[in-house]
Amino acid sequence: MYKLKLLALTSIISGLICQAALADKPNVLFIVSDDLNACLGSYGNEVCQTPNLDRLAGEGIQFNRAYCQYPVCGPSRASFMSGLYPKRTKLLGNSYKLGSYKATNPTLANHPSIGEFLRTNGYVSIRVSKIYHMGVPGGIEAGERGGDEPDSWDRAFDVMAPETASPGKLELLSPKRKHYGSNFARVIVPNDKIATQADILATDHAIAILETRARGGDHSRFLRHDEPFFLAVGFVRPHVPLVAPKYQFDKYPEEESVLPHVPEGDLDDIPTLAATNANELKYGMNELQQKQSLAAYYASVSFMDEQVGRLLDTLDRLDLRKNTVVIFTSDHGYNLGHHTMWQKGSLFENSVRVPLLISAPGFERFAGQSSDALVELVDLYPTIAELAGLAKKAPANLDGDSLTGLMRGASTGTGHEEAYAVVGNRQKMGESIRTDRYRYNYWGDGSEELYDQINDPEEYANLASSKEHSGVLKHMRARLAARNASF
Repeated sequence: MYKLKLLALTSIISGLICQAALADKPNVLFIVSDDLNACLGSYGNEVCQTPNLDRLAGEGIQFNRAYCQYPVCGPSRASFMSGLYPKRTKLLGNSYKLGSYKATNPTLANHPSIGEFLRTNGYVSIRVSKIYHMGVPGGIEAGERGGDEPDSWDRAFDVMAPETASPGKLELLSPKRKHYGSNFARVIVPNDKIATQADILATDHAIAILETRARGGDHSRFLRHDEPFFLAVGFVRPHVPLVAPKYQFDKYPEEESVLPHVPEGDLDDIPTLAATNANELKYGMNELQQKQSLAAYYASVSFMDEQVGRLLDTLDRLDLRKNTVVIFTSDHGYNLGHHTMWQKGSLFENSVRVPLLISAPGFERFAGQSSDALVELVDLYPTIAELAGLAKKAPANLDGDSLTGLMRGASTGTGHEEAYAVVGNRQKMGESIRTDRYRYNYWGDGSEELYDQINDPEEYANLASSKEHSGVLKHMRARLAARNASF
């Protein structure tokens, strides 16, 4: 009897210790915006108004040179959620019904995503709206989950929103694109009619989850207050169609929009495959339509930023911020008239560079700092694992590195020697190596690009045919060959 009581007492103590350990683990709020250029105020944009993200940057660490691994939604999301490069996931297309790397590469059937990894290590994992790929527009109007990876989540909540059927007038801005999903289309929603917008609904649901966690106590069978959570919230703005309330559009008078400078003949020295998103070829927008598109994009960004602020305010109000890691990023960058190009899918800096902000408990004294190190979205998985105290349990095959050293002011971290990205597939594939000084792009038809990022940060002059840079070109070719040999 004494032994049985001792065993029972030991079991109770063990359970209490386990609960205490879980309670000490930080929560993780992971926010992913869609199609976001690094146009935040904290990144130096003096036009686009993002006060809430600027606030997050001031409370955490900003990474100035963060890069996606595939500048298209589906492959990029599968990459950072798995912590693996797209050539490993083999997800190199953008069908929104095929977002799982486990489907495209069966050898990864037992490789856990970030959410699944945390689930198996004491976290409650929850998704709200778009984290893996889904149709925006096309699927979200039907409330479809898209190409989700179900093993990532204990609970997943999809959003149904009207998009182009929103109150207000739908205006198509790019004459050569007839489908509103790939068109620059805008809807200026009356200020009193915005309640059904996708990002508002996603934020409402995320706030309800946080409220349940904070106030539900032991009565909540879904999310107890003593269990750490991984809450992934996906915002669809500023993905087209560009839908935002009138008060956000009012901040950006279209006639005052300033388009990027494009030198005459800027596209003359780049490969055909690199120019597929040029306005003249793909969109056919006149100057006014381009200005309208830029203004609408900024309005959508500010609308999304407003929702980020609501989430941050909720963490503060519920006293959750002190033990919650907050990560904000986007799936890829976005051309906004740079090189006359629009949208994603290119290997120029604006298409592959993303904003990345991380605020974490224990790093308060580094708040407001920024890092110029080269980092990648595949670094998010090992970073989250380390912040959760689970670095030793993380899969051994992750392609990224933890960013926690850089978050301490680079005292124990240096970033990557190069950032790698790929776009397209088969003969149309493009690959990019970005070092501290150079960007080298190689296309499937054998064409090349080489840019000096120090002397030519806007990537106007392709140096691939320059005899003076033949040594650099040879070196970058070798780096890309070594990279591909590793896959």
